[in-house]
Amino acid sequence: MAEIIQKDGTWTFDGDALRLTPGRDKNVSLFRKTLGELVVPLGALAGVSFEQGRKAGRLRLRLRDGADPLLHATGGRLTEPNDPYQLFVESDRYGVAEYVVDEVRNALLLDQVPAAPVAEYLLPGPAVPLSVSAGDGTASFDGERVRLEWNWKTEDAKAAAGIRTLAVTDLDGVEWLPAVGLENGCLRFSVKNAPTKAPPKYDPNSVELWGFKKDPLMALIAAAVQARLPHPARAAATDVRDVREGRPELPSAPVGSAEDDHDALLRRLRELGELRRTGVLTDEEFTLAKQAVLKRM
Repeated sequence: MAEIIQKDGTWTFDGDALRLTPGRDKNVSLFRKTLGELVVPLGALAGVSFEQGRKAGRLRLRLRDGADPLLHATGGRLTEPNDPYQLFVESDRYGVAEYVVDEVRNALLLDQVPAAPVAEYLLPGPAVPLSVSAGDGTASFDGERVRLEWNWKTEDAKAAAGIRTLAVTDLDGVEWLPAVGLENGCLRFSVKNAPTKAPPKYDPNSVELWGFKKDPLMALIAAAVQARLPHPARAAATDVRDVREGRPELPSAPVGSAEDDHDALLRRLRELGELRRTGVLTDEEFTLAKQAVLKRM
């Protein structure tokens, strides 16, 4: 067994899985403390690295695309302090960090774990029930339903809709965006057959975020919901079957601005490219699916 214990957290590898436990130091982010311990199976790992610095180093994990609903829901937008797949290492523990890296890499080689994307989630997502208050509302999730409640800062037109309850079966997407610069962020739910281009400030299916400390916690809600939605690879395969069989393709409900829609379509194109590269889709299936996506742009 390989283990490294730091103020930032503890990583323990037993040959089958890597256990990531956040530290109790005051500098450990609220997001990581709330997320808690993660158990990453060996099959979900694409790689591990260690970067040395003058005063401190950093261990980094790279997961296979599609393995973690948290990474999918956040789209790589979690900042470094909130990234559960990084660990800051003190200079006197560099040797231990390198040993952990060697053990994980050797196990990946021995088990011949591919770095290719996966077609199902290999991590379960955050534990439920969850409830987070941030921005203009509170989002709660019990594993089956999302509940959105508004506070005194909510826009009147949005608050007038009252408490929202959304069943997972009625959703075809969820997205968390952090506030960046002067642009507010959001936790947004895409409801089947109910497209909207309303900004989060007015969208009754969105919580608007303003860049405060608890904003990243909304990503936990997004990840827990994402873990219970169809995997993106399966959704892409369904699109391909619909096109091949001549059935009209049901577009995923677009939400937000035109720029958001465009970014979502670009992500779908990248996912399709990975599925072709790994052999999940044939060239013909990829071309048909690509054409279907391009028609939406």
